[in-house]
Amino acid sequence: QVQLVESGGGLVQAGGSLRLSCAASGRTFSTYRMAWFRQAPGKEREFVAAVSWSWLATSTYYADSVKGRFTISRDNAKNTVYLQMNSLKPEATAVYYCAAGRNSGPYYSRVEYDYWGQGTQVTVSS
Repeated sequence: QVQLVESGGGLVQAGGSLRLSCAASGRTFSTYRMAWFRQAPGKEREFVAAVSWSWLATSTYYADSVKGRFTISRDNAKNTVYLQMNSLKPEATAVYYCAAGRNSGPYYSRVEYDYWGQGTQVTVSS
């Protein structure tokens, strides 16, 4: 069982930055692929970024809409995953969810993740 707690959301002006954090419980954090999804009002939850880790390499994946502006990272020693969001746009306004999974299917698919946080609100004003 993994519990995820997000933090770092808030209100920011367009062009600004925010850093989200997701703290995970448990001793096997490094074995999980971690991801961020977001859900805007009236829309489906969508993939933002994911990061997987092994002794050989850390791999990151991004939605096209955030490439070059968002950076996902993880600190296995702290059981924490981060999402650095720069050059924010009003369309980034959403509740951001942290997710964890051990499945090997598509990183962008919600069904590949077994555990979810409660979400943190990000609001970008124009």
